[in-house]
Amino acid sequence: MTSPLKDRLIAKIKAEGPLTIAEYMTICLLDPVHGYYPTRDPLGSDGDFITAPEISQMFGEVIGLWCIQTWQDMGRPATVQLIELGPGRGIMMSDILRAAKLDKDFLEAVNVTLVEASPALEAVQGKTLGGTPCPINWAHSLEKAPTGPAIIIGNEFLDCLPIRQFIQKDRFAGRAGWQERMVALEDDALRFGISPAAISESLQAILPEAQEDAKNDELLEVCPASAQIIDQLKQRFETDRGRALFIDYGPAETEFGDTLQALKRHDKVGVFSDPGNTDLTARVDFGALIELAKAVDLSVTNAVPQREFLSKLGLEMRAIALSRAKPESKEKIARQLHRLTGTDEMGELFKAICFQSDNLDLPLGFRDMA
Repeated sequence: MTSPLKDRLIAKIKAEGPLTIAEYMTICLLDPVHGYYPTRDPLGSDGDFITAPEISQMFGEVIGLWCIQTWQDMGRPATVQLIELGPGRGIMMSDILRAAKLDKDFLEAVNVTLVEASPALEAVQGKTLGGTPCPINWAHSLEKAPTGPAIIIGNEFLDCLPIRQFIQKDRFAGRAGWQERMVALEDDALRFGISPAAISESLQAILPEAQEDAKNDELLEVCPASAQIIDQLKQRFETDRGRALFIDYGPAETEFGDTLQALKRHDKVGVFSDPGNTDLTARVDFGALIELAKAVDLSVTNAVPQREFLSKLGLEMRAIALSRAKPESKEKIARQLHRLTGTDEMGELFKAICFQSDNLDLPLGFRDMA
């Protein structure tokens, strides 16, 4: 038995031809009737995946300290927009605001906006943050969020943005040798296909520099939506001081290979197995993000491993303090710490990167550009 969304996708491809992978992801994740995010709460042990704030309160608390420091670096503006992209259940924001109580002036300055596409999650966020001591607002996009000095946070937000995949079919042709991988049909079943023609010059222009090293049949993933976010941050930070912190999983430099995956009940499943009922993600290309930022003269840090970033924010010290306060939970806290920072867990695979206005110094937790 096929899902309603799979039937619709098959009918759409029959009528209009193959879809780009970005189109497929967008429909599967955001369709208002049968899409993944608008129709459910996918997080936690009972959902399909778990994120760092769900693992431990320590994660959001040290991010809260980073926000306080950023506000001080910005000159302690009387009002600061604290904007979270893809806030999940609101747990990280709740933990951030708990830490914010350490500086009552910061807490009084904060105006929170959650950028959320899912009505189901928006309802959960409202419950989670119902008792917070500062205003909570919602917006459907970063562009719709209030203007003014801003601290923007996105944890596991970029990996959900739709990607396009290209395969190098003639490396001697350079950028003109790339052809697009598509979602097509074979015997009325969803399958990967490839466009017969080379990609357009406009698509060739957005390929990262690493594409020059591709061999025949190597696959490259590009996220056009990330370029839009970089442009929005550039425009915003030209007018008002601000920083944007993103934490996600992916390589520090551009790599070739297919990283598109579907998750259901914490297990990987086929990308076409159950459209609309599985989470679709791809690794974030931090090297490409840095290229995009430099192209528009947006100040950007290196991408640093989550382990290093959280350690510089004092995660181990917070774990010690919690263990002393709750000795019965010492082993659990140690497991949480390892999950967040272990090299065999999230510590190396996940990276942190920060974009900011030109008049700010190096943010807490990062290294100077080499």
